[in-house]
Amino acid sequence: MLFHAPVPMGETGARALKRVWEVLLRAFPDIHVAVEDVIAEGDRVVSRNTVTGTHRGEFRGLAPTGRAVRYDEIFVFRFEDGRIAEIWGVVDVFTQLRQLGVLSDGSA
Repeated sequence: MLFHAPVPMGETGARALKRVWEVLLRAFPDIHVAVEDVIAEGDRVVSRNTVTGTHRGEFRGLAPTGRAVRYDEIFVFRFEDGRIAEIWGVVDVFTQLRQLGVLSDGSA
């Protein structure tokens, strides 16, 4: 399986996906992914999700802040022989980091 997403780690495939979840669960132990839409056509399935959680563990070098996050993501899954062959992910990292206080919201 190929995993295409902006993840800051030197891993690929299922190993990268597993690592992403390890990082997220450590940082946001109450993480919740709400599936808002699912669209399927041919060998592709698209999922639009809303992610919520509370920053209770280290994340991207940032110590826990106790702040809540809510951000959107979209994933495209390509299936082959009944299994996921590729995943493309688009995650609203800007909103996530802004809510954690890493980035300014631009209103100065």
